[in-house]
Amino acid sequence: MEFRHLRCFLMLAEELHFGRAALRLAMTQPPLSVAIRQLEASVGAQLFVRSSKSVQLTAAGRALLPEAQALLARARHAMQLAQDVAQGQAGSLRIGFVGAMLYRGLPQMLQPFQQAHPRLRVELRELSSAEQLLELQHDRLDVGFAHLADVPIGLAHILVASQPLVACLPHSHALAQPPQPVGGVLLAQLGAEPLALVSRTVSPDYHDRILALCEQAGWQPQVRHELRHWLSVVSVVSQGLGVALVPEALGRSGLAGAVFVPLANASPPYETRCLWRAGRDQPDSGNHAALSAFLAVVRERVAVSG
Repeated sequence: MEFRHLRCFLMLAEELHFGRAALRLAMTQPPLSVAIRQLEASVGAQLFVRSSKSVQLTAAGRALLPEAQALLARARHAMQLAQDVAQGQAGSLRIGFVGAMLYRGLPQMLQPFQQAHPRLRVELRELSSAEQLLELQHDRLDVGFAHLADVPIGLAHILVASQPLVACLPHSHALAQPPQPVGGVLLAQLGAEPLALVSRTVSPDYHDRILALCEQAGWQPQVRHELRHWLSVVSVVSQGLGVALVPEALGRSGLAGAVFVPLANASPPYETRCLWRAGRDQPDSGNHAALSAFLAVVRERVAVSG
């Protein structure tokens, strides 16, 4: 049984006239008759009663009619779905992100993208930077937003944000009180304080970078608290349990009890990148249309935000 046979069957069942059915199918009557005979042979039952005056469906033909309609409808739906997925209008897009991206423009990227692609299912997963690298490498994410100083081989990227590190201090801390130090806090001034820090397993680049900055300033850090999220780091500091070096954007987190003070020491910028497997946004790769459309939104957002 072939779809062309079913289309011939449905047209003849609707017209009950070989000439009119053939005309609507843009074919001549003999090929239509052949197609119906082939379908009947495939089914193993007569589907039409033919006479010189009329064509009528048999009981078997009437039973086949709704099933044939459903089969062709499903075939049309499958073809349309495949086309929509190929054009990035349907299917799914798996996005990983670090929590700080909620304050660095991710919602503003998602809103116009989902408005333009209402049938595309966007799946969000909050993951650490290290977890996202693993998921991207194993093709369990299409795109991620991670904190990385260096991009691993095999990944393409867009620099989404670059910001300085600042000192995060409890509100009661002497250096948090006005007037704050001119030019910012020296790292050496924090040397006696317990340090709250994002775990190495979560963000190895910046865990090691912060420790290195402290050591360069002559401060051997007392790492008391290793946490999975930057917001958790700020929360620990707000409770008076230590100090931290955090990305400047966390000053907008609104957590009471924490004060953010610039650093006097020059430090490398804290960088957030949009990452995907190199080549996955090209036409000959899977899910390229949805990924390419989303990356266009990311680039536009980055250009607007400067």
